[in-house]
Amino acid sequence: MKRLLVSVLSVAGALLLGGCVCVPSLNLRPLSAGTAPASPKLVTAPAPAGDLRIAFDGVEIERVAFRTGVSSSTVERLARAASCTGGMGAGLMTAPGPVEVYRMACDNGKVFLARCELRQCKPM
Repeated sequence: MKRLLVSVLSVAGALLLGGCVCVPSLNLRPLSAGTAPASPKLVTAPAPAGDLRIAFDGVEIERVAFRTGVSSSTVERLARAASCTGGMGAGLMTAPGPVEVYRMACDNGKVFLARCELRQCKPM
């Protein structure tokens, strides 16, 4: 019984460790002493009109177009109460429905998120 358990655990461990080889590399390199890590650079390539995709540090990111929702004004009021002002206002991030998520960019660089369920909004 003990031999069976040991063999099963050793096979399971080998499979788990072998699975790590399949994970793509994250380009992790040890830093030399006194070297600061390089900051990621925004690389934008010319895109067709209406295409909201950009490349950031080799990873393609899709930008969400700004659109208002039924609770945009409520979320903007919540954001003002949390010292977040400016920008275009609160934009709908999810599909319209009973549960919606709104996002608002603040003047100080932070992002205000709120979740509204049946028009009852709470900051996230």
